[in-house]
Parts: sequence; structure tokens; C-alpha cells
Amino acid sequence: MKNLPDASQMGKYQIRLQGQLGPEWSCWFPGFTLTSGAGETLLSGVVEDQAALYGLLRKLRDVGLPLLALQRLD
Repeated sequence: MKNLPDASQMGKYQIRLQGQLGPEWSCWFPGFTLTSGAGETLLSGVVEDQAALYGLLRKLRDVGLPLLALQRLD
């Protein structure tokens, strides 16, 4: 039987959004690096666990920019 990933472990994520967020938005995403250009915003940072990831996704929904990609890097 295959082992399932442990949802409680932290991981590094990259999130691409359509549209640009300026540096003033960094306070909404503590611990994340925001990079904007070419009509997109890239957020990079560590998420503590799945609950924190879902909280981050709710914040992103509230910002109103379309989600283009979500990738776990480790």
C-alpha cells in the first residue's frame, strides 16, 4: 500500500495569479515573496500545513485575482 503524504507537514509553495499585486499587498501574505510582472503575480513562501494552505487560498479568493497555478516545490 502506498503511503499518503502527511498533511500536517509544512511545504514551500509557488502560486501564480492573473493580474498584478503591488508591494502594498505584502502585509496580506506575511512570509511570502510577491513578484509582479507581465500581467501576473507570483507568490513564493512556506505554508505550515494544509489548514494554513486553505486559509491562504481563501485570502487569495478575497483579493479577486484569478488563480493560474499552485505548485508545491518540495
